[in-house]
Amino acid sequence: MTEAVSRPTLEAVAARAGVSRATVSRVVNGGDGVREPLAERVRRAVEELGYVPNQAARSLVTRRHDAVAVVIAEPESRVFADPFFALQLRGISKELTAHDNQLVLLLTEGRADHARVARYLAGGHVDGALVFSLHLDDPLPGLIRDAGVPTVFGGRPDWGDGPGAAVCGRAGEGPGRGVVYVDCDNRGGAHTAVRHLVGLGRRRVAHITGALDQTSAVDRLDGYRDVMADVWGEDDPRLVVESDFTPAGGERAMRELLGRCPDVDAVFAANDLTALGALRVLRESGRRVPEDVAVVGFDDMVPVAEQTDPPLTTVRQDIEEMGRLMARLLLRGLSGGRDRERERTAAGSQGTPGSGVILPTTLIRRASA
Repeated sequence: MTEAVSRPTLEAVAARAGVSRATVSRVVNGGDGVREPLAERVRRAVEELGYVPNQAARSLVTRRHDAVAVVIAEPESRVFADPFFALQLRGISKELTAHDNQLVLLLTEGRADHARVARYLAGGHVDGALVFSLHLDDPLPGLIRDAGVPTVFGGRPDWGDGPGAAVCGRAGEGPGRGVVYVDCDNRGGAHTAVRHLVGLGRRRVAHITGALDQTSAVDRLDGYRDVMADVWGEDDPRLVVESDFTPAGGERAMRELLGRCPDVDAVFAANDLTALGALRVLRESGRRVPEDVAVVGFDDMVPVAEQTDPPLTTVRQDIEEMGRLMARLLLRGLSGGRDRERERTAAGSQGTPGSGVILPTTLIRRASA
């Protein structure tokens, strides 16, 4: 074992700089009222001594912890297996690091974890929370409301009269109209994907959905139905199979789809992992992609989309930028900034002022369609 090394104290910095302890405290904690020559002497003494502020003591003065909770409403087996979460966490981490904030990751496996997360947030350990991958029956929004923690949500919130209604209604509607969230144009991206398949001359265009207790999956299904109704006047319910955003779910759904409609000639999958599973089943069944069945995914997670066989045509959403923007909006709110409209304009996004930021999507064409 190594011996504990004594750290420089606030008093030591004050002695080195020739100022009072109170002056050092104001400079270290970002307070006002210290003349620049004195502040510079304090900063020089801090650097020379290698002084590191005590975070607990600093929090008493600033009422800030410089820490943000990232709450993902999924079990760890899903989070660490899906590249989507890695990309979003990378964006969040970059933004928090740039502002000298710590990321505290909280995952939920079940109801007991919801209570644990709620207790942690209510305990005053963090300044705010970033929450994503919520499900429609999830109690977390209500628990977070009760904890009184400033929050930005990833994904369009829509809990109707359920547990999250008090904080997460539709933008501009109901008690949750002030909620801040970041999402991509899921419905518009689905329009682009399905119109692309129709434009290739495909007539039996199927959709493998994501988990329909999440708004992203519902929006993508609605986008598919919009185009099918516009082109054919109606959509065939046999061409829609529910899945869960996973490769295994994509495999199961593709097998079910081929059993129902063996003449299917195109598939719009709710995400790239679903498309990956669908491609495996099509290959096993002897269907050529894209000659027999064209396939389009959603997300453009490059490690997946570029390594499928064939490489996957997909709808790109900037997942990392979504994470960065979530963190940016939260930090701006914590610092008292109110000009979110400028953030939306800079991001090239659209949305309801003070509530939602919707980022655009783009079709990335590769060999699968």
